[in-house]
Amino acid sequence: MENARQVEAYMDPRSTVGGGVEDAYGEDRATEEQLVTPWTFSVASGYSLLRDPHHNKGLAFTEIERDAHYLRGLLPPVVLTQELQEKKLMHNLRKYEVPLQRYMSMMDLQERNERLFYKLLIDNVEELLPVVYTPTVGEACQKYGSIFRRPQGLYISLKEKGKILEVLKNWPEKTIQVIVVTDGERILGLGDLGCQGMGIPVGKLALYTALGGLRPSACLPITIDVGTNNEQLLNDDFYIGLRQKRARGQEYEDLLHEFMCAVKQQYGEKVLIQFEDFANHNAFDLLAKYSKTHLVFNDDIQGTASVVLAGLVAALKLVGGTLADHTYLFLGAGEAGTGIAELIALEMSRQTGTPIENSREKIWLVDSKGLIVSSRMESLQHFKKPWAHDHEPVNNLLDAVKAIKPTVLIGTSGVGKTFTQDVVEAMASFNEKPVILALSNPTTQSECTAEEAYTWSKGCAIFASGSPFDPVEYEGKIFVPGQANNAYIFPGFGLGLVISGAIRVHDEMLLAASEALAQQVTQENFDKGLIYPPFKTIRKISAHIAANVAAKAYELGLATRLPRPDNLVKYAESCMYTPAYRSYR
Repeated sequence: MENARQVEAYMDPRSTVGGGVEDAYGEDRATEEQLVTPWTFSVASGYSLLRDPHHNKGLAFTEIERDAHYLRGLLPPVVLTQELQEKKLMHNLRKYEVPLQRYMSMMDLQERNERLFYKLLIDNVEELLPVVYTPTVGEACQKYGSIFRRPQGLYISLKEKGKILEVLKNWPEKTIQVIVVTDGERILGLGDLGCQGMGIPVGKLALYTALGGLRPSACLPITIDVGTNNEQLLNDDFYIGLRQKRARGQEYEDLLHEFMCAVKQQYGEKVLIQFEDFANHNAFDLLAKYSKTHLVFNDDIQGTASVVLAGLVAALKLVGGTLADHTYLFLGAGEAGTGIAELIALEMSRQTGTPIENSREKIWLVDSKGLIVSSRMESLQHFKKPWAHDHEPVNNLLDAVKAIKPTVLIGTSGVGKTFTQDVVEAMASFNEKPVILALSNPTTQSECTAEEAYTWSKGCAIFASGSPFDPVEYEGKIFVPGQANNAYIFPGFGLGLVISGAIRVHDEMLLAASEALAQQVTQENFDKGLIYPPFKTIRKISAHIAANVAAKAYELGLATRLPRPDNLVKYAESCMYTPAYRSYR
């Protein structure tokens, strides 16, 4: 009798979906008081297989696979190759005129067909790198709340304090080799974007897979949300993060320490933790604190330094001399500027056999208050103090260029249009081939454009930038600007750490990565004025970087994967993920 009443209740029109379809599981009658369990399937087949981005092949499922995996009728009858799918998608992507639309289209593809996403990115890397990474990723982060569709990583906020290990266990993949983490305080040159900085770890890890060959399942993007000081975001209805001012001091340190301990406990000693876009006041301290106990790497400090050093080593083929023969002037004395300066000084010291203090004397930095000199020592932050040399105060970049007469000018200021015509003309007046690196991202924050550098220097500048610029024609000659993009270094660097089982990062590994990258620049590249190789060969470049880094890890006794492979380049290539479709049985 009781059963009969239950059946009648189920069949009651008020309890059924429109059209009389029975609500057998009570889902449409569920309220906050009357709960429903979200049941799901554990085996990917049929409809669930088509919704699984790791295994979905779309129209590329063969006739046999369609029968074996209950896909009949769920797909149109045509069977396409992966190559034809790629051709169609590139055709559609090129129709979009707005870069953000291309970005969203690529993210949608990643969420429905992972292998096709990476095949597209690998085969069209020069065209799609600016879409999934700088400069478009900057705009994506600014609008992340509006374009957010589904989570692509882990969000760890102050709400999770005391439960971070449990949060890590919620991530479905258990074997993680690389984590990219940000707290969103200094996203590119755009400032504090809070929780919306997630676009950066997601983009970086896409490049770890596409350019460095790490498996997507071994990569984990994480955003630490401690609030934001960006009033515009705090007042934005679509903002996805905590609506509070940034936590500072002990509260911040405790959360980060719990996170670092939990990561090591969950994933072990050999997981690489890459810090990304932390503000200066946290970035240096975190790197110094955890480099002794964890496998950590700060791409803004160390990755940028390594890629710039590689460009400078390559540029010596065009300008002549050794690193120690040149004088360097930086605009910007934050993470990137001081990180690059220190690595240049380290390599100079290694080459000359002199103390690093001597090498630092060839390197000058300008910050917002002017040239960093000894008389300012008391007011300087600790990471700027090694660069305070004896010199009278100089208030602006132009006067600093005229006073120091550098052969190399490097911009890491995050402020656009600061390499003015006067500055570039001054560099060209006392250098036959001035080296000018405008490294700030995105494009709008670049210290100068490629066209400005070549035009104002009358075609004699050796130029590279952080964001991509198109080739420039000047007086009948085509100049191809190089891109000093961290994507040259960090994917191969991370692969080298993983294949060697390294447990710590050492400065000599960064020098090894720079050396490997510089060796990949060909005479053909030099003839075009390039100091970086083209991105179309990036996986080959990454394999050589990985081999050099791994070799250094073995040499320093920091590698745990034994015995050491005989040919590290071939071993690195054999470890690389390939996105070709797998056949299912």
